[in-house]
Amino acid sequence: MKSAKIRPVPRDYVFRLAETHPPDFPTTLADKKFAELVFQRTNGRIKIDVFASSQLGEERAVIEQVQLGAIEFTRVSAAPLAEFNKQFGVFSLPYIFDDDAHLWRFLGTETGIKMLDNLEISHLKGLAYYSAGARHFYTKKMVKSLADLKGLRIRVQQNKINMDLINALGAVAIPTPYGEVLSDLKSSAIDGAENNPPSYLTAKHFQVAKYYILDGHQRVPEVLLISKITWDKLSNEDREIIKQAALDSVKTQRELWNKFEKEAMEKLKSAGVVITEVKDIKPWKSAVKPVIDKYRAEYEKELEIINKVR
Repeated sequence: MKSAKIRPVPRDYVFRLAETHPPDFPTTLADKKFAELVFQRTNGRIKIDVFASSQLGEERAVIEQVQLGAIEFTRVSAAPLAEFNKQFGVFSLPYIFDDDAHLWRFLGTETGIKMLDNLEISHLKGLAYYSAGARHFYTKKMVKSLADLKGLRIRVQQNKINMDLINALGAVAIPTPYGEVLSDLKSSAIDGAENNPPSYLTAKHFQVAKYYILDGHQRVPEVLLISKITWDKLSNEDREIIKQAALDSVKTQRELWNKFEKEAMEKLKSAGVVITEVKDIKPWKSAVKPVIDKYRAEYEKELEIINKVR
């Protein structure tokens, strides 16, 4: 008796997901979990290939490609999204979240969820938020206090609020692509930068800038996006599968992030990084009050909800 031939499952779509982080980073692993869930739930009809380590470009360029439908998915920080949809600028405002739990309470509100939907006017579709921890400053010279930041050239993500924040703290804001930070540190084009512990570690910035001051000035979430052009091509059933898979991948990402962050701090200490905790955050908050005041009218609704869920 002849065995029946197994026919391959027809594949409707092969999509690309652009990721700037390395393959073993929590967000990249969550991207892969998302892709795996979509593949399983569509019985192989939709395959999403994850391209890590900025293979498809830096965040801003990738966002533009996603708007055009040239790249179908990406995971980006909420910070550069502010250039495409102003509402996301609220995450760059300094010291507005008390801790990670406070941030996630806000993301779970109607306002936080609607922000993802509102990206549609920019030809993007927000699928889910991912964790990115708190951002702190790291420098080539020791910084123990706010006064020590004065005059230092600090790399920032490319948006106006970040530049105002750095300048308000007495430093000089230098907006450059993330992929250029290490070479800029080595060449002394910049004196420091700011990021969460896992990024500081995996990007190897700690090898050049060995001083890390934990001020927690921002908690900027990551956002998983699909091109609106791609979204509109999909059936309602596939849209639901993709949306739910994105939401289901959040648990994986947050668990991986918390574990990775703790391990990163231990590795940084072992590597000889000098870690300073800010015991009194009041002077830092006072210094950036003009930044909050400058943008308060633009983000009045979001700030009201953030304070409400404090």
